[in-house]
Amino acid sequence: MVRVWFIFLVISFLPLHVSAQPPIFSSGINVVQVGVTVFDSDGRLVPDLEVDDFAIFEEGNAQSISYFAGSLFSDSEIVPLHLGVLFDSSGSMEQDEGFVKTAIIKFLNTVTYAKDITLVDFDSEVRVGRFAQADFPRLVERVRNRQPRGMTALYDALGVYLDGAFSQDGRKVLLIYTDGEDTRSLTKFGEMTDLVRASDVTIYAIGFQKNLRPSVRNRQRMRLQQLTDATGGRSFFPDSVDKLDSIYQEILAEFSARYMLGFVSSNERLDGMWRNLEIKLTNDRPYLKDATIRTREGYYALFKENN
Repeated sequence: MVRVWFIFLVISFLPLHVSAQPPIFSSGINVVQVGVTVFDSDGRLVPDLEVDDFAIFEEGNAQSISYFAGSLFSDSEIVPLHLGVLFDSSGSMEQDEGFVKTAIIKFLNTVTYAKDITLVDFDSEVRVGRFAQADFPRLVERVRNRQPRGMTALYDALGVYLDGAFSQDGRKVLLIYTDGEDTRSLTKFGEMTDLVRASDVTIYAIGFQKNLRPSVRNRQRMRLQQLTDATGGRSFFPDSVDKLDSIYQEILAEFSARYMLGFVSSNERLDGMWRNLEIKLTNDRPYLKDATIRTREGYYALFKENN
């Protein structure tokens, strides 16, 4: 029997300052939210679909869609966007410090419609702050003032973010800036993979890996890709700041065109088991003939302790 475990941190002040510790609690999902991005046969985003264009299958069984929000391009129902940024400020990023800070500020300057921004910066420790748009200057100052030092607690930082995002309603997008090499976390990669798969956050990663050893670079690139692919997101590995503009255009276009679907599972067992999901298009419009879908792979059911 598989239980769903999320990292839990008791927070008593803001901004948050958290050591890399892995306390945990059990939780689960009742209404399942699924983010979906649709591409036509030429790889172009399809932003104008409606609820009747989609069908959801859980373990092969059709589910009734109880919630639908269209893309930001066409949505008449405004669904809040909660944006997260994971900022690797460890010593291994020292050579890329200016590059990374410029990248973060440049990206955040383009997303003025996010309801709030959660910044998680990490080295040997994890620090968290949540900022409204009105607090943007304070957020920029925090990014600029962080100096690279210490080891890299990437997986612990990701767990801290997922814990905070668990209670947020709406669209949740996380952008990770890191070289991908974790040297500090108490959370293991396999455990983090389960946490990411259980979340409803779409993760994008920008990996700055030119200073990693070749033997390490390939392994860390595969790990970042595995984490982002599980959520329906993507990973990018630029070698210069000049490539960021095109990367940001792709990321912004993707999550702006992303649909939100929700359902309550017809399987009422509270067994904590993994359930595979498949999203299909039901419309036979010619331009959707060879369309592809990017979405999460599944979810963990709610788990109930036996009394």
